Amino acid sequence: MTTRQCTLSADQPEVIAKRLFDCRRRVLVFGETGTGKSTLVTGLSRCLEKRSMGHRILIADPGSPAFGIPGAVCLGWFEKGRFRLVAAEAICSLNAGRFRLPLMQAVGRLAVAENEAVLLIDGPGLTRGIAAAELLTGLITAAAVDTLLLLSRKEKPAPLAAECRAAGIEVVTVLSSCAARSPSSRQRRRFRTALWDAHVSTFAVQRISLGGRLLLGTPPAMDHHQQWQGRQIALVENQRTIAMGEVVAVKTDHLVVKLLDMGTRSGALLVRDAGRNSDGELVTITPAGRPAPRPGIWSVGAVAGPSIISPGIPIHLGPLSATLVNGIFGDPLLHLRLPHQKRSLLFDLGEGNRLPARIAHQVSDVFISHAHIDHISGFYWLLRARIGDLPVCKLYGTASLSRHIQGMIQGIVWDRIGDRGPRFEVVEVDEDRIVRRHLHVGNDDKPSCQQKAAFQGILVDDPAFTIRAAVLDHGIPVLALAYEEKPRCQVIEARLRQTGWAQGPWLGELKRQVAAGAHDAMIELPDGSSQPVSRLAADLIRMAPGRKLVYATDVADSPANRHKLVDLARGADLFLCEATYAQAHQHLATVNGHLTARACGEIATAAGVRCLVPFHLSRRYERHPEQVFTEVIKSCPGVRLIPPRSMTS
Repeated sequence: MTTRQCTLSADQPEVIAKRLFDCRRRVLVFGETGTGKSTLVTGLSRCLEKRSMGHRILIADPGSPAFGIPGAVCLGWFEKGRFRLVAAEAICSLNAGRFRLPLMQAVGRLAVAENEAVLLIDGPGLTRGIAAAELLTGLITAAAVDTLLLLSRKEKPAPLAAECRAAGIEVVTVLSSCAARSPSSRQRRRFRTALWDAHVSTFAVQRISLGGRLLLGTPPAMDHHQQWQGRQIALVENQRTIAMGEVVAVKTDHLVVKLLDMGTRSGALLVRDAGRNSDGELVTITPAGRPAPRPGIWSVGAVAGPSIISPGIPIHLGPLSATLVNGIFGDPLLHLRLPHQKRSLLFDLGEGNRLPARIAHQVSDVFISHAHIDHISGFYWLLRARIGDLPVCKLYGTASLSRHIQGMIQGIVWDRIGDRGPRFEVVEVDEDRIVRRHLHVGNDDKPSCQQKAAFQGILVDDPAFTIRAAVLDHGIPVLALAYEEKPRCQVIEARLRQTGWAQGPWLGELKRQVAAGAHDAMIELPDGSSQPVSRLAADLIRMAPGRKLVYATDVADSPANRHKLVDLARGADLFLCEATYAQAHQHLATVNGHLTARACGEIATAAGVRCLVPFHLSRRYERHPEQVFTEVIKSCPGVRLIPPRSMTS
């Protein structure tokens, strides 16, 4: 075995092609997700096309294929800026690790008869654990690979080093491009769904009789109709794929499917776990009766959800990811992870020990509704985690926040902290003004006042979002908060497919330049040419309205509070609102300055919100939370409730 060190770069495919492709080769490109495997394979294919050297590309990543059919191993080539599909072998799964044996068998069937001078194999992005090790060695054997291009990031060890050394083939370590980025799960879903839509778009709806037909793989039970709808299927004869399609409906003795018309062919049907979700996206389907892979997720538009009393509950709103860290009964603490940034926002600071310290390092802004202990006690977690050389963290709250924070800090002896003490900017808000003060723990006895200004409802005006606040009454002033995304760029998938350009980091750069208003900037395209942002944006980009999330807790049920809260939450995509008491305990809600479940639902209805998350429930309802959720449902019949209504029955 020969191993070449990191003298080759994925940014220079022409250099790699010149050094390697002087003879017949079978090359496996292997590396973790986001290292640019598909981009490198495309670049190498272009180089081979220019040299008129016969070659084929074999896509062995059924979940994130660069071209062809998701849920399959695909063979083709890149010609004149477009991928051309030659053949496909169905896996009917997006999970290369779980179904690695069928994957390797499919690779072997396609590779064995391939006679071109060069075969480029784009491997799956699985690089850790037993599944990854078996995949690597299995793919090398199945496709008779003689050269391994191992992509690794700068200053990171190459994956599966022992397996590579034992492979007995030439291993060439290639430094991943600095521009390589791991696509988000949403981007992967959208791209593979677009490929699948293109595949089935020309197929007619037809019936397939199940009488005497073999069902292979892991098909759901025939009486689980919802598990069949949208499921990916393949017609198979003699272990070769004849056609791939999807199930439209299931009947007693037949399936209604979208499939290439195969006449009276009577092959077996292969079914595994790839299918459409409720949003029409091609995903891995969880079998009926089995818990979801990530229990605890509340997705806007989801069909099912977690235990409504479990802590640490994520809520997904498109790419926006929020976590109600302590659940609906614990201390209020909402962690909002900003899309495409290593940056987090916190709404309230209840008990924070469920969050790792790395989250505290990424927190840039904390919005504290008020200083009751269940909303601010987590400051000690934040304070301890931010000791060291970290940037200033901004704390927002009502007029007395600086005094409360300073008191908590002064309760600790800081004689050995030196210059490593956490730094904070405390922003205090009342009805008509905003005051900013600076604190450097261990260095200042008192916070220094920097600025006083008029308050007109906006706390933060970031290039990507705005934070608005309303001052409400809880016996003391409290803040209700609205996170509002600014209009965002979306790629028009159909037009991108027409160009023939592969997705890649250039799209992210295009979005950034559009957002920055740099219309004259030049973008380098996958085919090596460049075009100005203005022209590309006109063809490929549409502006979508931003999402809106509103957070409100510890609010007395008064006409003034309702008016302000309805105005702040109007049209919100996601409204997290306290529903502390059931109507039977209205007297406690009045005495303690909280909302009832009915009031929560009525405010959500008046504001016209899309989805509602009732939280901060009194622990008296832990055994019977349906008492609260039933009342919320009755008072907001037109609003989607998260958790779903089915969980309250």
